[in-house]
Order: sequence, then C-alpha cells, then structure tokens
Amino acid sequence: MPYEITLKKNEEKRILSGHSWVYANEVLKIEGKDKNGSLATVYAYDGRYIGKGYINHASKILVRVFIRGGEEDGKELYKERIQTAYEYRKRLGYENCYRMVFAESDDLPALIIDKYSDYFVLQCLSLGIDQRKKMICEALCELFSPKGIYERSDAAVRTKEGLPLVKQVLYGEVPDEILIEENGLRMSVDVKNGQKTGYFLDQKENRFAVRRYAERGEVLDCFCNSGGFSLNAATVAKSVIAADISPLALSNVMKNAALNGLTNVTPVCADVFKLLRDYKAEGKKFDLVILDPPAFCKSAAEVADATRGYKDINILGMKLVKAGGFLVTSSCSHYMTLPLFQKMLSDAARESGRRVRLAEIKCQAPDHPALLSEEETQYLKFFVLEVN
Repeated sequence: MPYEITLKKNEEKRILSGHSWVYANEVLKIEGKDKNGSLATVYAYDGRYIGKGYINHASKILVRVFIRGGEEDGKELYKERIQTAYEYRKRLGYENCYRMVFAESDDLPALIIDKYSDYFVLQCLSLGIDQRKKMICEALCELFSPKGIYERSDAAVRTKEGLPLVKQVLYGEVPDEILIEENGLRMSVDVKNGQKTGYFLDQKENRFAVRRYAERGEVLDCFCNSGGFSLNAATVAKSVIAADISPLALSNVMKNAALNGLTNVTPVCADVFKLLRDYKAEGKKFDLVILDPPAFCKSAAEVADATRGYKDINILGMKLVKAGGFLVTSSCSHYMTLPLFQKMLSDAARESGRRVRLAEIKCQAPDHPALLSEEETQYLKFFVLEVN
C-alpha cells in the first residue's frame, strides 16, 4: 500500500501556498508501506488532499511535493515538465548554455538540468530523483537528442539524503571540456571537475552588466574562478587582474582569454583575503573591484560568522576603489538574505570611511527563476556600488 502522510494541524499552509518541502517534524502520522523513494500522498490534518511527492525517511525533508492534481508519475510527466521549462528559457532568448530545469522552480524538486551546447549535465539531489535518473535521461533523449548526458551529483547536500557523491556519464560521450558561448564570448567549461555543474550559469547577465563599469579602467576580479567576470570586463577594460587561490581556475581563465584573443588579463594565484590586504598596504587602487566569493554560509547557524567575512572583504574592496570607481559584490547563499546583505554593505561603507552610492541591485539570471512562495529559490544578491 502506498504511503499516506497526514500533517499536523495548520502545517499545510506553507505547502498550499506553493512550497514543496514537507519536514518530518510537521507530520502527524504515516500510513501504508512502500519502498523508500516511492510516491507518497500528503493530506492536511482535516483530510484535504495536498499533493504527492517522493518520500525519504533518511532526510529531514520527508516529502518533496511536485504533483498537486491528478497527474500520473512517470516519463510522460517528466517530459511535459522539462518541455515546459525549456519553452520558458527559449521564450527568454536562451540558446547555447543555460539552466533548463531549476528544481522546485520548475515543479521538479531536487532536479537540476544544465545545458552546455549539445550536452546536458544533471544533478540529482534527492533519493526519489536519484532513483529515476535513467528515466529522466530517456526523456531528455526523446525530447532533444543530445550528444551526451553527464551526472554531477557530487553536491554535499546528497549526504543529507543518505546518498553517495557521484560523477559519471549517463548517456553518449561527454568530452572533458565543452565549448560554450556566453555574452558573445567563447568559454571552455570543464563539466566533469569544474564548480557546480561546470560553470556558474546564474551570473550570466550580471557578468555582462560589469562591462559598463569596467570601460577603459583597471579591474580587479576576486574569486575569479574560470574567468566569467574577468573576460567580460576585459572586452572593454584597460587591464584586468584575475585573482583566485586555485591554479586550475587561473589556468582556465588564461585558456578562455586566449580563446577570445584577450591579452589584457593577468592571473594572480593568492589567498584573496591576504591579497586585498597586501594591495591596501601598497596603496594600490582600481577603477572596478569585483567580489564574487563562494558561499560563506551553508546553514542558518553560520550567518553571523559569514556576515563578518563578507564585511571584511567588502571593507577592503571599498578601500581599493578609486574615487568615483565601482565595487561589484555578490553573495550566493540564501541564508544571507537581501536585507542582511544590504545592512552588511551599509556597515562596511561606514567602517571603510568611504561615501558609497547604490547603482544597481540584481539577482540570479532568469533561467534560475525564484518562487515567491519558496525563499530558498531566491539566493543570489548582486550589488553595484559607486565609491567616493
């Protein structure tokens, strides 16, 4: 008999508003018996039907609801949802590389599908999705006939689902590097070993936006990774310093610079925190400083420490900007909310002794749409500040 989940009184409100996650501590009772990862039906305390989702007894998120009507779970449902997600991106003009399925935001919780030219990269972040990845690959092949599908299910969050970290070819052949085009630039993406699924697709529009602030200037790009911001800035800047602690990342930066004939990019391998302090001690200044660090907090318990870290680098960043220049700064942690991030920047501006004006606030690219009912899907903050 399939699982039937009854929620405690009033716990259905968040789910009815569109949120997908049913936490184990919100459940009054579980009836029925099936295998872990199977489809479970969720009911409110008063017996109202809420929806269906895959159950995982090993996770704090017991069920991830993705069926709210009478739809049947199976390949046809996945094909329909993936096709709808694809049509949304196509309508917005995405073609060569983009996030085609963004989990809960596309009614496929815990499933990420990124498109890199003729290849797809999957992340399966829950037990139920992991058990159905063969079917998902079949759906992708029937819809799009890709050259290859690669799985990058090596995100640490899988351990909370009781799942191992996995990297493997699921279909066809996948090269070590895939050539993509972004903002008119050619980029080589390492989908097998690069960050996330190979590249940070969520900053595409924001990378293009830095061009207006980099024109004819001296630019410092911190935590540059494979050079997305560096190269966009280099198309118009006098010079760009691309700084990262990873020699592999810097090798990728220079490879991508060469692909585009850009000779004004200089790699610097260093601990960025130390580098910023060294530049300050030297009295070095830049027309544009870009701060795009990895997530400093991955849980609510880390927010206070993360805030101090963000403030530290932003104070240093502000001090390194020439009068009238710009600081571009971002955070990719949803725990560091927009109000918290903006307050941190206000505190950093005060402590830096600089007069700072807000030029722009942006978020993740539209191929990563956020649900207003699920704050976890709204995670990226991107600020452009003029510093005087």
